[in-house]
Amino acid sequence: MKDKLLMLRPGFYQGAEGPFYCGDAIAVEGLLSFFPQLRSEIDVEYIDAPRPRQAIVELIGEANQSAPVLVLGAGRAPVDNSVEVRAYGQTRFIDSPDQIRRYLSSQYGVARPAS
Repeated sequence: MKDKLLMLRPGFYQGAEGPFYCGDAIAVEGLLSFFPQLRSEIDVEYIDAPRPRQAIVELIGEANQSAPVLVLGAGRAPVDNSVEVRAYGQTRFIDSPDQIRRYLSSQYGVARPAS
């Protein structure tokens, strides 16, 4: 199983206000734009913003609905030991945009951010 990245579909509404985009997804989306080969290495799914976010709930539980979130494929472990990974049962995931970018950069051999 590939790693799976779930992000909010842009142009969503909150009540009568909007359209909005997810600010946390912008940097992750930018990395995918700079290195489009990542899209063939991982599964990317855009989901609707309103909760419950069923696609996320099915993978990592109702308490972990933040997005973006990267769910690690079976048997996948970060090459970079500093990447913070959380768990829901046997499923491991990363729910920090900075950590997601760090993981993708190190795991798939693309450039990483300058310090």
